[in-house]
Amino acid sequence: MDTISRENNSMLPVGGVIVGVIALLLGGYAAISLSKVNKTLAAHEDKIAKIDGIEAQVGAAGAAAEKAAKDGAGLQRSTQDAFNQVGGELANQRAAITKLEEAAKKPVVVAGKKGSGEPAVAGPGEYVVKGGDSGAKIARSQGFNLADLVSVNPGVNWNKLKVGDKVKLPKK
Repeated sequence: MDTISRENNSMLPVGGVIVGVIALLLGGYAAISLSKVNKTLAAHEDKIAKIDGIEAQVGAAGAAAEKAAKDGAGLQRSTQDAFNQVGGELANQRAAITKLEEAAKKPVVVAGKKGSGEPAVAGPGEYVVKGGDSGAKIARSQGFNLADLVSVNPGVNWNKLKVGDKVKLPKK
């Protein structure tokens, strides 16, 4: 072995230097490539962060849309319930108005309280029958014709008027 190492003694350090230089070149190239990879990776991390932010926004928008849909359905139900209640109340009001209209069509012949000793009092648009009154006499004294007086009091028997009865007067 001594012979080999003495004969190739001059080449060995040169080979070592060459291998070292190659290793340095490869290391420098690797460092440059690693720097480029790190820059690309940093750019991709920014893009990934933006994508994550967009994903969070889409999730929040989806949750808001679901909540809005539920709120809309609840509002629709409560509105329908309110309409149902209003419809029922309108039906009640219509029935009450119909009763009032029917009552207005009936004759208004009301005598004073019998046995109470108090005379009947005429309200607005009414006349209290006095002794000796007839339909024609009432109409003349109030400034109406008999036909108008009879038309607003369809159920009154004009031949049997009693003192204290009330009759409606036509509107002027």
